[in-house]
Amino acid sequence: MRYRTIGTDPATRREVSVLSLGAMLFGTATDEATSYAILDRYVEAGGTFIDTSDNYAFWQNGGQGGESEELLGRWRRSRGVGAEVFIATKLGARPLAPGTSYVDNPEGLSAKVIRESAERSRERLGVDRLDLLYAHIEDRTVPLRETVEGFAELVGEGSVGLLGASNHRAWRVERARSIAAAAGLPGYEVLQYHRSYLPPRLDLPSELDPDGDVGWAGPDLASYLRAEPQLALVAYSPLLKGAYARPDRLGLEYDLPSTPARLAALRAVAAETGATVNQVVLAWLMGGDIPAIALVGASSVAQLDESLAAVDLALTAEQRARLDAAR
Repeated sequence: MRYRTIGTDPATRREVSVLSLGAMLFGTATDEATSYAILDRYVEAGGTFIDTSDNYAFWQNGGQGGESEELLGRWRRSRGVGAEVFIATKLGARPLAPGTSYVDNPEGLSAKVIRESAERSRERLGVDRLDLLYAHIEDRTVPLRETVEGFAELVGEGSVGLLGASNHRAWRVERARSIAAAAGLPGYEVLQYHRSYLPPRLDLPSELDPDGDVGWAGPDLASYLRAEPQLALVAYSPLLKGAYARPDRLGLEYDLPSTPARLAALRAVAAETGATVNQVVLAWLMGGDIPAIALVGASSVAQLDESLAAVDLALTAEQRARLDAAR
């Protein structure tokens, strides 16, 4: 396993594995025994960075979520896991009532919600401090200063370590960080966005933003990350839910002129290296010009092992250039 440091403050920064394990479906679609086996294998391989949310996975049973955090809490207690495993969670997108969702009825990012939801996450996970807490989606109904101050209070009290944002427009991230900096408060240091080798269309409206997919690490966010190298990028869904192995699963958003050429380049490099296309995607992502921590899900130990093997896959400069140039 390889590691990198996230965060800048010596009191809260941490070294984490470059491959993060997503626990989204643990406790719902992925049963407890399988979830435990995957978690055990991940830690055995040197993995230290697990990702969840307070709303995972509400859509599986029409509830409000929390099953993933609860399972991780049980797993931690059963294995005696402590601070050596870094757990990130999120708040802001939990439905306020069963049968609703983050689109029509999210908990939001008021100071009250931040405090109460963070407390419930700590209880479910069985921890005194949340290692990393993300603002899951934007909440434009609440003044941004209130959100910034609400998160900062928890860091100041020691109940949260690092702060992050996911699925926010780049200008909103910058504005929030500017407010925090001007007030001498801790701000977002970790950004979790969708990033992968195949770029999607960015002109299609999304359920969270009529101007397009707010969760994709597009040109504005990429430029921002290059200008602010102290920020860490965690890239979710890098394997497009298995679509690299099964391109027929690619949706309308990947109907671009560049897609066939990029898939062909990907297959060629996979053949040269003896790796799978998924492993090449992960190696490309973790070693790119904007280095990312790859956040992968797994529904079996075999799937996890395939991703783990990508950590040691070294692409040559020529292979990387070929992948980048494919149009």
